[in-house]
Amino acid sequence: MSLDSKIPSGPLEKKWDDYKSHIKLVNPANKRKYTIIVIGTGLAGGSASATLAELGYNVKTFCFQDSPRRAHSIAAQGGINAAKNYQNDGDSVYRLFYDTIKGGDFRAREANVYRLAQVSANIIDQCVAQGVPFAREYGGHLDNRSFGGAQVSRTFYAKGQTGQQLLLGAYSSLSRQIGLGNVKMYPRTEMVDLVVIDGHAKGVIIRDLVTGKISVHAGDAVVLASGGYGNVFYLSTNAKGSNVTATFRAYKKGAFFANPCYTQIHPTCIPVSGDHQSKLTLMSESLRNDGRIWVPKKQGDTRNPADIPESERDYYLERKYPSYGNLCPRDIASRSAKEVCDAGFGVGPGGQGVYLDFSSAIQRLGEHTIAERYGNLFQMYEQITGENPYKVPMRIYPAVHYTMGGLWVDYNLMSNLPGLFVIGEANFSDHGANRLGASALMQGLADGYFVLPYTIGNYLAEVGFGKTPSVDHAEFKKAETDVNEQTNKLLSIKGKRTVDSFHKELGKLMWNNCGMARDEKSLKEALTKIPQIREEFWKNVNVPGSGTELNQSLEKAGRVADFLEFGELLCLDALTREESCGGHFRTEHQMEDGEAKRDDNKFCHATAWEWKGSGTKPVEHREHLEFENIKLATRSYK
Repeated sequence: MSLDSKIPSGPLEKKWDDYKSHIKLVNPANKRKYTIIVIGTGLAGGSASATLAELGYNVKTFCFQDSPRRAHSIAAQGGINAAKNYQNDGDSVYRLFYDTIKGGDFRAREANVYRLAQVSANIIDQCVAQGVPFAREYGGHLDNRSFGGAQVSRTFYAKGQTGQQLLLGAYSSLSRQIGLGNVKMYPRTEMVDLVVIDGHAKGVIIRDLVTGKISVHAGDAVVLASGGYGNVFYLSTNAKGSNVTATFRAYKKGAFFANPCYTQIHPTCIPVSGDHQSKLTLMSESLRNDGRIWVPKKQGDTRNPADIPESERDYYLERKYPSYGNLCPRDIASRSAKEVCDAGFGVGPGGQGVYLDFSSAIQRLGEHTIAERYGNLFQMYEQITGENPYKVPMRIYPAVHYTMGGLWVDYNLMSNLPGLFVIGEANFSDHGANRLGASALMQGLADGYFVLPYTIGNYLAEVGFGKTPSVDHAEFKKAETDVNEQTNKLLSIKGKRTVDSFHKELGKLMWNNCGMARDEKSLKEALTKIPQIREEFWKNVNVPGSGTELNQSLEKAGRVADFLEFGELLCLDALTREESCGGHFRTEHQMEDGEAKRDDNKFCHATAWEWKGSGTKPVEHREHLEFENIKLATRSYK
């Protein structure tokens, strides 16, 4: 199948404005005749729901948290990028566009990324108007700091809780629309299937997580804003509830899944402390503005860090990447940390850590200034580790964080299934093979506030109103039956192993065989073992309770069942892509100095996979990536 990205013609810098001027519109009186279903209330889903309702559409919004303001976007810490150039340090829309394309190792679509850079400035204005308390300089202007992969300061922030503050801004707008009756909010619910009628997404099947009741909901379009799939690795920085279910079940209904092998490993996480852990804790990349990363030059050096003189410290990022230093991109910083630890220079228990040291910054700026910038992050670190980072360096190690892959979408943010729109981390479109820090919040809000409201209107105008199907349609009945059958099957197995034990087994295999580094042998091994784990899961899992009550074991079981199929797709994608780029590092494909070695002749494309049934290899489709405004080049931060 040919993947039509529907990129508008014309100069890159004019595509979006010209496109908006010529798309079809829905007049205000007709907007109330359409119903739009939104799955997820993070920055993407929350902003989209509020904006679509403000325009006059009827919106049904679903989230599995008890409140929209508890969506996982709340966990984002460091900041949000925007090309405002408040620092007067040379930033521009083009530079943000270029940094994002380069940071993604030239594996993203130019037109989408340029549009993201264009609307970034609007996001800041919108959020300030909502009362988001961004940090400000002494004179009252909004402050900025630096993030990895950029040589300008373009990141707006609110201490170490930027995601929370932005989400509260979106939530306030969403709450207004809920109060006006334009948004019907369904908390503690989970989408368990997508309904497709005549090739168009027309509804969803929903399970009430409190009562277990299954309900069906019809609409004129469905918007997935359900986040990423990092928890396929079990241990990640994601909330325990984050999952792949909404996007994966849409994939099983015909939506293509693009670039699943592109998973991001974040370099600054608190190291694993033992087998008891169920998740990992992120230390914001913003800390790399003032923290210096180092390890002892002597292998196995267990001295107190204060007793190790400067001459015996290896500030390895500053040594290897002098132009960017500690602010090189996440994939590079993560692999560098793994390399020094694997070579025996790591610190802490098991040598699985490196130092993130603020002593120089505290000496230069004072402890008060550092506390103003990062106080809540320092408190969080001390509460978890029992160590005071003002006095001793933090210990950090890479961990799974964000996922660049997701459902394939065109320029309109619509999947290959008409009527199914995918926004935020749930789609694949903007970050290529590696996301630059502070760009996730930017994409989520750009999609929800400034892109989707235009493009979904174009689709609805083409379809016309009065086409909302009845929930009595045969496809709704079939989907509801399928959901109930899977629930009954999970509850009836009555095996001897817990759901979590299978998730841990899968996660360990994924991390060891398809984590920071992959090779043909490890991937083929994973592709052999995952079906074996899945087979045992369906024979030996134990899901207590019933399907007509609050049953978190049942929730987990459905999600782990999806991870057990999705993990195989991820490894297949990684095996098929015989190059290294961004977060996808194949050890057979690297430069002499250990840097990633791309193959632009064979792999300058996005890979989109089509479901063909359980146990059947999916079909690979490709979207060739054209670089007309940026020259393909070996990515270098030295």
